Amino acid sequence: MRRFRNTIFALILLMLLPVHLQAQKGGVKWLTIEKALELNKKEPRKLFIDVYTDWCGWCKKMDQSTYMDPVIADILNNNFYPVKFNAESKDPVEFAGKTFTNPGTSQRSAHQLAFALLQGKMAYPSVAYLDEKLQLLTTVPGYFTAQQMEPILTYFSTDSYKTMTWQQYQESFKGQLSKK
Repeated sequence: MRRFRNTIFALILLMLLPVHLQAQKGGVKWLTIEKALELNKKEPRKLFIDVYTDWCGWCKKMDQSTYMDPVIADILNNNFYPVKFNAESKDPVEFAGKTFTNPGTSQRSAHQLAFALLQGKMAYPSVAYLDEKLQLLTTVPGYFTAQQMEPILTYFSTDSYKTMTWQQYQESFKGQLSKK
């Protein structure tokens, strides 16, 4: 009986090992805005800024699902400097020669940088896409599954936004996740 339990336990561990390794391997390697700006000086890349709040349920859902998808994590980690930015942060941020702060006194007051990135449309989650020169390309609000996010990421990472409309790109897009 003891041998049977040990065998079952070993089989369960073997079955869970790939899941554990995937969880360790997968996921976005998030940076602070300061670290992304520092890295961008040495090796320019686009910035992907996930603007979130601590109380946002959809933000947490994206963290647990979309950003843990290996395809999404690979695109973000290899083509962007992925940044997590709390829209209600109290810390000052130096960006584009300006100091952005959170002048509000309430618990849910917005940081000036979040306000600038989201162009005053304070919806969470939202993603701000910046080019290599730190110019805002666009802001995309809302929750996205990995399958919904893949074409958006590749549209920007491949510079397709420079030569075709989003509608044209969507019609021709064949991604890794759309095959699943």
